[in-house]
This record gives sequence, structure tokens and C-alpha cells, in this order.
Amino acid sequence: MSSNTLQQFLTTNLNDLKEKGLYNTIDSLESANGPIIKIDGRELINLSSNNYLGLATDERLKEAATKAITDFGVGAGAVRTINGTLKLHDELEEKLAEFKHTEAAIAYQSGFNCNMAAISAVMDKNDAILSDELNHASIIDGCRLSKAKIIRVKHSDMDDLRQKAKEATESGLYNKVMVITDGVFSMDGDIAKLPEIVQIAEEFDLITYVDDAHGSGVLGNGAGTVKHFGLSDKVDFQIGTLSKAIGVVGGYVAGKKDLIDWLKVRSRPFLFSTSLTPADIAASIKAVEVLSNSTELQEKLWANGDYLKKGLKELGFDIGESETPITPCIIGDEVKTQEFSKRLNEEGVYAKSIVFPTVPQGTGRVRNMPTAAHTKEMLDKTIAIYQKVGKEMNII
Repeated sequence: MSSNTLQQFLTTNLNDLKEKGLYNTIDSLESANGPIIKIDGRELINLSSNNYLGLATDERLKEAATKAITDFGVGAGAVRTINGTLKLHDELEEKLAEFKHTEAAIAYQSGFNCNMAAISAVMDKNDAILSDELNHASIIDGCRLSKAKIIRVKHSDMDDLRQKAKEATESGLYNKVMVITDGVFSMDGDIAKLPEIVQIAEEFDLITYVDDAHGSGVLGNGAGTVKHFGLSDKVDFQIGTLSKAIGVVGGYVAGKKDLIDWLKVRSRPFLFSTSLTPADIAASIKAVEVLSNSTELQEKLWANGDYLKKGLKELGFDIGESETPITPCIIGDEVKTQEFSKRLNEEGVYAKSIVFPTVPQGTGRVRNMPTAAHTKEMLDKTIAIYQKVGKEMNII
């Protein structure tokens, strides 16, 4: 017999989320996650994927993955430290380090795992972390796991960062102090002020940590936000994902060789979780090669992002202050935001609503993620549908 207490808790809280417009319905795709997707037999223009460069369906990556399965099987068979490290893993990490302009790199099973692994391997209860208030959930959880003192910093507020860095380092309470930020903030599309952050870090001897999940493959000719600002030798931890612009799954940390060696002996997801599959590794290697040899996909991505932004802004939508292809369409009220997303879907555009707790209450938005794989015709149709639904709902 199941617990009545648990059932009461679940029923009450699920109903509460639904009433407040905070309950998320999960849709299952009947196709690849490309620019057009199929759900319940309907084809929709897809603006909710992190597949920035269209590499998730790229024939070169599929061919590399297929060959790796033939040569190495479908699974690595063990954790990295026993015998789950294939030559493919070594090759990927070498290519990632070269790509990110660092001495070394280490691959993990997901970007989320990177933040759980890396922060807690270096920071502990005797340390402090200066964390931007809009940092990703995986950063927040990684900070909590470390047991370090978390000092919240106002979003991209350099005066606040400087003041809190001064207080933390001069207090004598902490052995080490880290400053941690997203490179590109995923909900608003703005870019961290890395030159100023690095300057403050050097002044107060802070450890620097940049989670560049949404910047890698997008900025700095693909190498990311740190390279975009020419700071590859100034940032201690560069976190990247293989699941977004790279088009596969996984994550990595790039930095000094000694840092990577330490993570290999002290980061728990590396030590206690089976390593990435041969197919994922081989496809990621191919993606890094593609990005290292050409900027064509990045240029198409940015052109599409600029085109969509211009179209939505001219219609009168609030698209915030995004500096990247990420294009939020801010509605505000959570229930209205979910209704707007639903109406877009009915008209042929798949753009999911993003509401609390992912974003602050009252700032619900539909987040659009144009990719290099979208055509101008797809974007024109999207803009027309936005205009129809926006006017119908008195949003514009």
C-alpha cells in the first residue's frame, strides 16, 4: 500500500502548480530535433532547441557515431578510472583543450555534472563563492554541494562584485574565494562582463569560473565567451557543454593541466559514473573539428538570430536586452505566457513558455532559439504567426 501522506503532498502541490500556470507539460517528439519537428503528427517550426548550429542532425556527426559503435560498441563499460577510458576520450579532451586555448580538458557525462563535479572538488566549507544571482541551476547546486559560503552578487553589477570581493577577502574568514558566472545567461541572452570580472579577480586574487554552456560554439569563433574577450589565459575554469552547439551530449572543464589532473582524482561524477559512450565521444570530436575549420555555421546562426530579433521587435514585442541569438519574448504573467505558447503551437510554432522558478515571478517569457538550420522562410512564417497571436491576445 502506498503512502497517503505522499499522495496528499503530490496532489496538493501539483494542483497548485497547475492553477498558477507553473506546471510544465512535456511533449514527445516523433522526429529528430531539427528546425522542423513533429509532435502528435503535426509539423512545427522548432524554436525551443539548444541545437544552435544544427549539428545534432549533421550527417558527418551521424557517420562518426555509427563508426564508433561498430568499432567500440554502444557503451564504455566502466568509469573512467577503471577501464572506461577509450582512446576516443583522450582524443576528445586533447581537441577540446586546443579548441578552448587551455593546457588540458576533462569530459563529463553532462554540463550539469561539470558544475556538480568541479566546484565541490576545489571549494569547501572554509571557502566562499561570489555567485551571480542569475547563474544556472547547476551552478547553484554545485555551490551548495561544496558547502562553501555562497555570497549572492547582483546580476552583472561590478560595483556589487567589487564590494563583496573586498569584504570576503579582507574578512580573514575564508581560505579561498571564487567568482562564478555564466558566460551567456540562458534566459535573457546577455553576456557576462568578463573583462571587468577578471580585473576584479586579479585585484583580490579570486579563482575565476565561467560556465560557458550557451557561449561555446556561439561566441569567439566558436571557442566561447572567454575567447571572445581574449581572456583564455586569465580564467581558471572554463565549463562547456557538448549538448548544445556541439549537438551531442556531455560536458567538459578546460583549464591548467594541474587543475584537470586534480579533477581526475577528486571530482565524484568522474570517479563514480560510467563514462560517455563511444558514439557520443566520436560525434563530439567531429563537431569540434567542424567548428575548428569553419565559421560558416556560426555566421548563419547570428544572421538568423538578428533577423528574428528585428522582426519581433518591429512588431512591438519585448525581447529584453539579449546580446546573442537567444531571443526571449517577455510576456510577464505566467498564465498568459503559457496561453501564448499554446496558441503559437496551434498556429505552427513550437516555442516553450519559461516561467518561475526558471525565471523570476512576473517575468514569464517564450524563449526563442533560432539556429543555423532555420531558413528565412521558416523565420518569416514564425514572425507572421507571432503577429497574429500577439494581436489576438492584445500583447502587441
